[in-house]
Amino acid sequence: QVQLVESGGGLVQAGGSLRLSCAASGLTFSSYRLDWFRQAPGKERETVAAITRSGSNTYYADFVKGRFTISRDNAKNTVYLQMNSLKPEDTAVYTCAVVSVGMWGQGTQVTVSS
Repeated sequence: QVQLVESGGGLVQAGGSLRLSCAASGLTFSSYRLDWFRQAPGKERETVAAITRSGSNTYYADFVKGRFTISRDNAKNTVYLQMNSLKPEDTAVYTCAVVSVGMWGQGTQVTVSS
């Protein structure tokens, strides 16, 4: 059973930091690109960041560049999203995914207060 489990979400004040983790099982983790998405209430899902299987290439949405960092540890089957300088508009459910095989995690809530 392929499974992705996110953790690390929570409530933080604006300007604070949070580190999300996505632990994978049931697949050869190092063979796949990993993406982070987010969706706020009433809004469409957005791509936040992505990382290639080796970790050598990354992608960031414009609205998080300079604030968020995606990384992966293939030995631990885990991808991370370090979020700094958080803003209230970052409030959303954050989900990791292996889009190529249609595998999505359950999501973790991030709430940023003013």
